[in-house]
Amino acid sequence: MKVGFIGIGSMGSLLIDAFIGSGALEPSQIKASNRTFAKTEQIANRHPGLQGFHSNLETIDGCDIVFLCIKPHEYKTIVDELLHKVQPSQIFVSITSPVLLKQLEDRLPCKVAKVIPSITNYICSGATLCMYGSRMQPDDIEKLNELLAYISDPLEIDERHTRIVSDLSSCGPAFIAFVLQKFVDAAVEETGIDRDEAASIACAMLSGTGQLLTDGGMTPEQLQARVSVPGGITARALQLLEQKLDGVFGEVIRTTHAKYDEDLAKVQDLLYGEEANGP
Repeated sequence: MKVGFIGIGSMGSLLIDAFIGSGALEPSQIKASNRTFAKTEQIANRHPGLQGFHSNLETIDGCDIVFLCIKPHEYKTIVDELLHKVQPSQIFVSITSPVLLKQLEDRLPCKVAKVIPSITNYICSGATLCMYGSRMQPDDIEKLNELLAYISDPLEIDERHTRIVSDLSSCGPAFIAFVLQKFVDAAVEETGIDRDEAASIACAMLSGTGQLLTDGGMTPEQLQARVSVPGGITARALQLLEQKLDGVFGEVIRTTHAKYDEDLAKVQDLLYGEEANGP
């Protein structure tokens, strides 16, 4: 199997590293191109055998699966460039949430899917959120899922829920890391504990907590109940957090959804501007 990557920025390079590191793909099975060729050279040097190209057309030639790891505003230009070279049997996979499956199918004469990866895939953990276009057959879905299963738990979702599940799976690690950072900052400021020591303890705690909530079978509510005893230190601190954080995550979700709606409108205008807006 040959797999192409157009765009090897933060997430594109993460996927390549993860696929190779997990044994899902050999470097020789991967073809890649990027707007800045220096990035292509860097990843080709990191993984000898990987083929890097100046041209996106060369990248997709002969590939079974092509990952489009590009920004929303780049879609029309790149899709228009590739159009005459795309084969109906190929599977094109977008990782950009505001580009809809229907828009991809309107523009590409092949099978299309959309996946939302997570930084946790770098260590072959977490979920990859999967959506499949109407041309994807069961064996196509199986082929894509088998590849993604090397680095994640592929989960099929409804495209209508793209934003909220992305908040939880893809943005969530950054949100949780931010909260942990603030916890460590406060520990250092209030007590003078060494920052590296505090960070090490906090990160080990987060790792163990994650295992309790997954392999350990606990729910967040059960975990809190096990740690907190009525009238105890943890209970008092949880009461404070309840007061201070009331409504905060609702605002976070409204913020991400508002930005997503902006991006959806921009992509719609970019791809269908004249048709949608009329003469």
